[in-house]
This record gives sequence, structure tokens and C-alpha cells, in this order.
Amino acid sequence: MKKMIALIVGVAGFTAAFAMLPALTPEQQAAADLGKAKTAYGDKIAAFQLCKVQNNLANRFKTAGTSAPAACVEPPAFVPPVTTQVAAPPALTNTPATSTNAAGTPAVK
Repeated sequence: MKKMIALIVGVAGFTAAFAMLPALTPEQQAAADLGKAKTAYGDKIAAFQLCKVQNNLANRFKTAGTSAPAACVEPPAFVPPVTTQVAAPPALTNTPATSTNAAGTPAVK
């Protein structure tokens, strides 16, 4: 019973701590996206290498009358994801504001 209570308290504490994490900055989000892309590319490379090994084994133990194994498609070179740059706020200028009258011509002071 004590272990069950400790587990429930631990899960509740972990959930509360995880819920208080701040949002990612654009740089952190870009790094996370790059990590995801690299992982996905690594998975494609692993699948290609596995396909090659399976084809070698299939050719080694192939019997007469069976079809050749499917060809493996090599993945293209890794291309990092395009990140969108956050635009800087427009620069403030120190020009005096001019007012216009109803006709659209600048008002004279």
C-alpha cells in the first residue's frame, strides 16, 4: 500500500513539474526540429542497410524458381529543415508626424 501511495505522489509531482516548463524559444525549437530531422534520416539509413543485408541473405539461400528480392532504394543526402527567421521589429524613426486636413493636404502650423 505504501508503494502505491508513493507511486501516485511521484506521478503527481512529476506531472506538476512537467506542466510548469516554459515554452521553447525559436532557437530551441529550431534545434529540436533539426534533431527530429536527423533522427528520421538515421532511421531511413538504417532501413536501407537492413534491406541490403536481407537481400544478401535472400540471394544466398535462394532456391531455383523463386523471384529476386526487391531492390533497395538508397535515401538521398541529408538536407536540414528550413527554419523560418523571426522578423525583427521595424526600427523606430524620429520623424515628426504631419497631420492632414479633410482634403488630404498637409496642415500648416
